[in-house]
Amino acid sequence: MNPQTAWVLKRLELESPQLLTDASPRFESILQRLDSIRPDAHLGSAWTLASRTGGLAPVVSEDGKPFGLINGLSLFRYFSETLGPQPGDTPIRDLMAAPCKAAADTSVPTYSAASHIRDSLNRILRDEYDDFWVVDENGRYLGMVSQRNCLNPPRLKIILVDHNEPKQALAALDEADLLEILDHHRLGNPHTHAPIKMSVDIVGSTSTLVSERTAEAGLALPPALAGALLAGLLSDTLILTSPTTTPRDRQAADRLARWAFIGGSPLDGESLEGYGKAILNAGLGLANREPGQIVSNDVKLYETNGYKLAISQVEVTDLLQLRDHLGDLQKALNSLRDQKGLDFAMLLVTDVVGGSSQLLLSTGAPPILDELPYPPLPDGTRDAVGVVSRKKQLLPVVLGLLES
Repeated sequence: MNPQTAWVLKRLELESPQLLTDASPRFESILQRLDSIRPDAHLGSAWTLASRTGGLAPVVSEDGKPFGLINGLSLFRYFSETLGPQPGDTPIRDLMAAPCKAAADTSVPTYSAASHIRDSLNRILRDEYDDFWVVDENGRYLGMVSQRNCLNPPRLKIILVDHNEPKQALAALDEADLLEILDHHRLGNPHTHAPIKMSVDIVGSTSTLVSERTAEAGLALPPALAGALLAGLLSDTLILTSPTTTPRDRQAADRLARWAFIGGSPLDGESLEGYGKAILNAGLGLANREPGQIVSNDVKLYETNGYKLAISQVEVTDLLQLRDHLGDLQKALNSLRDQKGLDFAMLLVTDVVGGSSQLLLSTGAPPILDELPYPPLPDGTRDAVGVVSRKKQLLPVVLGLLES
């Protein structure tokens, strides 16, 4: 997380959300946490357990790692080996008194809970097993999965918020069910297999759209969540001063403040101006962050007319800071370009006090960008006077040149 987001979550006493990097189903989404028994337990205990679990008795060692699996086939093999081809008069209770480890199948395949199911499908189909172990990163038992469930795993249900372009979304989006898009950026939306609900509106922040949906339903957000949405709105609109700000954003800010600043909340007694300045200050400056973090924390990827590009943005209180970090930021921008397989990358360094920016381009940018309406400066950057919005001011100009 960038420093601004970390500050907001701490201020609101909220846990950071789980980071999901792709939508491809993992083994953890289909495992069953079946009860288990120890290897030295009597086989009769396994029989009792299997009667409750649909025929499976996972045998787990004291260290929490899988030992073996008892099922109908493993029991048949054990009885065959013990009794031989001509069963005698061995009482069934003697057989059931044997330790579970004697009848457990110890060759059952194991899969990590965090692994993608798709990466193991060939092995799953090749192995002659109906059930498999699922373990954590330390190899400890978590549960069991069946081959049937592996071949038809549940798909994640996804709503894209504040973005709609596949390049900006999590990976393997085609393996999920896309239900809805709620955004305020340009259209670059993914192909869908079925109709979805889609709202792309002209406001300064998606926080505005979420708060409007809440109010239309006659509901109010809990103070901490309202404070989080308000933080996004104030950051997006530079405390309602950005050219992207609309009357709806101002109404949303008042609405969210009414929900967030109530007595007893983490923001009790706050004001829009005070809260907004604290948010912006938490994310400002270049000195306390690595160049790689600066160019990657707030980055958007785009693709147009055969070009792949990234535009990053960082906010400062004084553009003079840029002089001391220019060389390192240039290297980081070139590295971002190479890591993402892009044609070029850009960094918009925005002075939130002065309401202006300087633009830094990676090496190898196409010559057409020489026509950008921002005059070159002696240090190699471009002077983007009055530009503070990547979405509304910089991006349309860049795309206009690339698509001309």
